[in-house]
Amino acid sequence: MDIHHGLIFAGCGLLAGLLSGVLGIGGGIVLVPIIKTLGYAPVEAVATSSMAIVMTSVSGSIQNYRMGNLALRKVILLGLPSFFTAQIGVWLAGLFPAHLLLAAFSIFLIINIFLANFRKILINKNDLEKRYPSPLEKPSNDSVESSLNHTINPFIARIFTGSLTGILAGLFGVGGGVILVPLQMLLLGEKIKSAIQTSLGVIVMTSISAAVGHATKGNVLFLEGIILGIFGLIGAQLSTRFLPRLPNRIVNLSFSTLLVIISIYMMSQAYEVYLLEN
Repeated sequence: MDIHHGLIFAGCGLLAGLLSGVLGIGGGIVLVPIIKTLGYAPVEAVATSSMAIVMTSVSGSIQNYRMGNLALRKVILLGLPSFFTAQIGVWLAGLFPAHLLLAAFSIFLIINIFLANFRKILINKNDLEKRYPSPLEKPSNDSVESSLNHTINPFIARIFTGSLTGILAGLFGVGGGVILVPLQMLLLGEKIKSAIQTSLGVIVMTSISAAVGHATKGNVLFLEGIILGIFGLIGAQLSTRFLPRLPNRIVNLSFSTLLVIISIYMMSQAYEVYLLEN
């Protein structure tokens, strides 16, 4: 690896760390395409990204815990089911052509954006009007969110969300952060910042599992992974401190924008794979 590539890896690691803390993703969706572009094999890109994500997610989660922004019980309830159900997703993935899986994931991301927005509309227009017909009686959105969260058993809801996340992650070949954040908002009524912080904690568990598996098969580029991880660690420390100061509206918009970008990228990849398959 020459100096030029080393600088690129450093910059990519910093970007991944910033994204992990602010948007609750491991950064693999950013890292893998860039590593592949530098001439490395796809399996090496995925494996090396997993190693870097371990350092990035651990760093960000430790900082979130120190700041009192990480609920370990939520992380465990979401992370453990995803470990087992991811294998179901992997099995399902073998039943469908690659281009269909990529296209389906692209569509799934867009659907998540609309579902999250639809949930907000239901809160603002239905619950407030039905429960508090007088404008003076209307509570804040926080109160409504709290009442919604108590309509279902939180334990069962988290087990279901973690299980569904694992299936989708295994099916579509992603770390889970992009899936887990909107699902927490939709199914658990979590605020965007809380969902991001919990998601980052879950990614610690999933990335360690993936990195160990790839390392035993000799797929990890350790020097490149260390560079990505060190600068990712720095980025995660900065972004986790910055997240609580950002308005929810900005965070929501940033995450939705990221989902759109990833969706477009996945659809383009689906088209390329389709041409190769035919």
